This record gives sequence, structure tokens and C-alpha cells, in this order.
Amino acid sequence: MGLIDIEMFATLDLVGQAPGGPDEDPEGFPFGGWQAPLLDEVAGAQVGAAYEGTDALLLGRRTYDIFAAYWPHQEGGEDGEIAALFNSVPKYVASRGKPDLSWAGSTQLGPDLADAVREIRDRHEHVKVVGSLNLVQTLLREKLFDRLDLWLHPIVLGVGKKVFDDGAVPTNVTLLAPPAASPRGTVYLRYGLADGTPATGDMSAPDRGAGSDA
Repeated sequence: MGLIDIEMFATLDLVGQAPGGPDEDPEGFPFGGWQAPLLDEVAGAQVGAAYEGTDALLLGRRTYDIFAAYWPHQEGGEDGEIAALFNSVPKYVASRGKPDLSWAGSTQLGPDLADAVREIRDRHEHVKVVGSLNLVQTLLREKLFDRLDLWLHPIVLGVGKKVFDDGAVPTNVTLLAPPAASPRGTVYLRYGLADGTPATGDMSAPDRGAGSDA
């Protein structure tokens, strides 16, 4: 069985909407492209390394349309390595509509998204989910992911679609590597899905007392 890895860029208030450009998701969102001023070489290298070994992409309809219009034309350019990867691997699209699947290697998933994702996981080793906030909400609710790579950027927007929206289910995750900060203040966090649900406790319990002489 393969791994489902979510790659997500978010602000400190966990807004993940339209980081890439002003036209990415223009419907009432005034901060499209918020990530661009915060990019640096360190964060860029982290993102590039995160895609190593990818053998399939799992995308929502809007992200797929953006990628299909961009990446087929980028081979040989500054982002040629990622373009070559994205253009060569299978692309699976979660959509209730009828997307234009002209990007080579693209397939629309069936109506039972959870079963379709499980089949993809059985078919591939490293499946990457990029952007696709609506799809991500489903994967989080169904716990249909193995790893969450989260880049937290040092801004607060106050508006926009969030990574963890209403309906998120209680979930444990574990930190897989030490946090890594880039020069412009973006912090890279790599989490893995863990068993169980969040526990609770009492900070005033005797065995948690501070300042003990013991």
C-alpha cells in the first residue's frame, strides 16, 4: 500500500486559499498570490525535495485546471524539473463536473471518492495532493492521508478558505522531522497520521506540579 501525502501552504491563521497568484481563486478573495513575496531559496528547496519519489498526483478540479494550463509549458524553464515530473506522472482529478482532461495522463475519479482514493493508494507508492482545499477537507475527515507537509507563512489574512475548516474530525498526528525555518520566516512542518484521537488531561494533577524539589 502506498502513501497519500498532502502538500499544503498556509498562513499563520491557516488560510490556504490561492497562494500562487491573484487569478488562482479570484471569487471574493482579495489576497491571491500571498505566498510569492515570502518565497526564498530554502523554502523552494524544501518544496522540491518534498516531491522526490512522487508517482501520482491527486488534485481537486480547480487546482487541476490551473496546473493543466501551466505545467505542460514549463519544461526546460526555471521550474523544468517539477514540470517534467508533473507532466509524466498520472493525474487523478476529483470533480463532480466534466473537467477537460487534455493534460496527458489525466483521469477523473468516480463518485465514491473515498473508495477511489483507496484504489489509488493501492496502485501507487507516493501520491501527492497539492492545494485542492475542498478535496483536502474530505481526505482529512476520512483520515485518508498518511503525511501532511505544512508550510506556515508569517502573515495573517483574516479571510479565506482554511486548511482545517468546519467539519474537521479529532485526529492525532506526529511530527516526523524537526521544524525547519526559512530566512523569510516560513516554517516547514512534516506530520504523519497517528492512531487514536486527541486525549485530555488535568494540568493541575500532582504529577504535573511545577517547582517540585523532587
